[in-house]
Order: sequence, then structure tokens, then C-alpha cells
Amino acid sequence: MKKQALLVSGGWDGHQPKEVADIFAEVLRQEGFDAEISYTLDAFLDEERLNSLNLIVPIWTMGEIKDEQLQPVLRAVAGGVGMAGCHGGMCDSFRNSVDWQFMTGSQWVAHPFNDGVEYEVNMVRTSSSPLIEGIPDFQVSSEQYYLHVDPVVNVLATTTFRISEGPHSANGEIVMPVVYTKRWGEGKVFYNSLGHQANIFDIPEAKELMRRGMLWAAR
Repeated sequence: MKKQALLVSGGWDGHQPKEVADIFAEVLRQEGFDAEISYTLDAFLDEERLNSLNLIVPIWTMGEIKDEQLQPVLRAVAGGVGMAGCHGGMCDSFRNSVDWQFMTGSQWVAHPFNDGVEYEVNMVRTSSSPLIEGIPDFQVSSEQYYLHVDPVVNVLATTTFRISEGPHSANGEIVMPVVYTKRWGEGKVFYNSLGHQANIFDIPEAKELMRRGMLWAAR
């Protein structure tokens, strides 16, 4: 029987949620999943359906989620359904929901200098996680996400915010998580802050991190 994944796509169009959902769904289908894409948060209302899933992939930026949509997701992941996502599609989804942020492990707060920043993504070499094994450090030109991060997360890749213009630089260089995992009850949660637009996944390392992360998180 095929594993079941639900991708929920929408919110701010600037993050190209449909294009990102199509990429992730194709990755999952190549791995033998039945990957359904929904374009409404009402997909979260069917708790029986959620509990039957192996993986939920939120791809929804700057939206508002009703409590009756949120609570079934929190319970499903706590019960063992995996969650994996990227960029604002998972950790800038619902700014009014601290429960969502508690589950997902971080919240976007800034991207100094906006898009087109040249920076390096560095694997945490002290980690023995198979999620990063054999993946080299790599360069991107994109938004560099400044996150408020749950201290329990297992950080697998980072980026360094160099001293530059802005009040944040009063703190010196800042090493910020890019890729991490965490647990939510029985469920596994994976996050990758890359993904401002779909073309970031033309970078093989970025796409491979998402592939491994989705497979790892899936029940």
C-alpha cells in the first residue's frame, strides 16, 4: 500500500506555492507516495483523513488559520503523522498562531536585504544524521531567513549573518539554523528555510535536503 502525503498549498503568491507544491509532489511520487495537493486549509478539517496520512507538507505563507482547522493538524502530528516544509510555507504560515509555531519549531522575523543575498549553507559536520550525509556546503542567492527558533530543534545546517547594516549587527556575527528536525509528540518535523521561490530547488543540494527530510518525517 502506498504511503499517503497531503500537500496544502496557498497563501501569498510571491512564494510560488503552486510551483513548490508541484515539485514536492513529484519528488514524493517518485518515492512511491500517493501525493495529494489541496488548495484550501479546509483540507485540515477532516481529522480522520489526517490521521490516516504518513506526511503533511504545508506550503502556505502569511495566512490565517481557524482553530477548527488547526487543532486536527496538531493532534495528527502529535499522534505520529510527519510534517515537512520549507521557507515561509511552513514557518511563516500563520503569524497569529503560536500553537502552529510551537509545533513547527520556528517563526520568520526578518530577511535583511531581502532577496538576492549571496550566502553559504553549511552542514553541521558534528552531526551524524543521514539527512546531511554526503551533502557539501553550497552557495545560494536568495532570502537569508532570520528565525526565532525553538531551542529543542536538532540543527543540521546553518548560515552565518555577517556584520552589516542594521541593528541586528550589534550582536556580531550570528549563526542561524537553515535545516533542522524536531519532535512533536509521536510525530517527526523537518524544516528547511530555503524556498523563497521554486527555482531554489534547481540547486541539487537544496532539493536533496527536502527529499531526505520529507522521507525522514513520513510515518
